[in-house]
Amino acid sequence: MFRGSSFHHLDPKGRLIIPARFRDVLRQSSVDGLIVSKMDGALFCYTFEEWHKIEQRILNLAEKSDNMRRFRRVFIGGAFECPLDKQGRILIPPSLRQYSELSKEVVLVGVLDHFEIWARENWLQEDGKFQSDLKNGDMRNEVAALGL
Repeated sequence: MFRGSSFHHLDPKGRLIIPARFRDVLRQSSVDGLIVSKMDGALFCYTFEEWHKIEQRILNLAEKSDNMRRFRRVFIGGAFECPLDKQGRILIPPSLRQYSELSKEVVLVGVLDHFEIWARENWLQEDGKFQSDLKNGDMRNEVAALGL
């Protein structure tokens, strides 16, 4: 499982060193790399096994609404295979860097079955929004339902 968050830097070519704790999770996978797609202004990174599960769930959906077709088109169509190099880096394609506004400073955030890559500024805004929303009764109740 992917947990925790940390600040990192992209090199000038758009390569990102994956932290050792995340590489340890990836080593349990049969393929040394990630599938990376876009959502919520960030990049979502999955092992090949987790990505396969997502694709199967999407294929098995009975729902064929306009929203689901659009989601498939953008999320699946915007996905890239990003192999790890010998230094434990991935090359983030330019279109994904542009979408997520990645420049030099990035934040990696573990979210259990995947991790996300955020532009530092966008992550700080997201974290601030969460802190503000947590004061809202609805979100507090949803979190409390988890037993936290």
